[in-house]
Amino acid sequence: MDLNADLGEGFGSWRLGDDEALLGLISSANVACGFHAGDAATMHRVCAGAAERGVAVGAQVGYRDLAGFGRRHIDYDFAELRDETIYQLGALDAFCRLYRTRVRYLKPHGALYHAAACDEAQAAALVAAVSGYDHELPVLCQPGTVLAQLATGAGLRVVAEGFADRNYLPNGTLVPRGAANALVTDPDEVAVRAVRMAVERTVVAVDGSVVPCAVESICLHGDTPGAVRCAELVRAALVDAGVTLTPFA
Repeated sequence: MDLNADLGEGFGSWRLGDDEALLGLISSANVACGFHAGDAATMHRVCAGAAERGVAVGAQVGYRDLAGFGRRHIDYDFAELRDETIYQLGALDAFCRLYRTRVRYLKPHGALYHAAACDEAQAAALVAAVSGYDHELPVLCQPGTVLAQLATGAGLRVVAEGFADRNYLPNGTLVPRGAANALVTDPDEVAVRAVRMAVERTVVAVDGSVVPCAVESICLHGDTPGAVRCAELVRAALVDAGVTLTPFA
């Protein structure tokens, strides 16, 4: 099983989350590429740390929305979203190459993640960007989404992602970010949910129903309070359950 987290989401002198600590606990890092968060110095620092620890780097591409942290929907033109995604891939890949590695996958961030799950035009723009930039790059996203379907149809590898620290609806989708119960904040509960995803391939929805959740990668959000402690517990619980942690890419 892969364990991923969102990193590099600071900007300038402002830091968000403990990137260094999380790099010692995860197997894949979704690194912000300067549009919803991050900047050149931050990307450089995180790529260096990831290379040192053998952590796979993925491009966490987002809307051009620093003020809104990429969590506000933008109605993009197809070509503009495609090209801005390629731009972000190339920027992060440049810093990876300094350390004789490369971007290993793409994952959309925030509002773009949710839009691409159901909006065919935005999903198609992401697929076009990956196909044009590097057809071997996997796409990390929720299974069964429009993005997953279009990426598979284009011959791209789709890696199914689950969220141990987010609540699910009975239909298998995430509780919307704006809802009061969107996040699971108890680290012990997050660890239990992660083990269940990895071992039983299921998750318990907000109504108590058991939902199938066959995933290859489990996400933890690096910007939530107590993220490092949560990652420590999740990693320990997975190892105790006999789950080997390794990058999918």
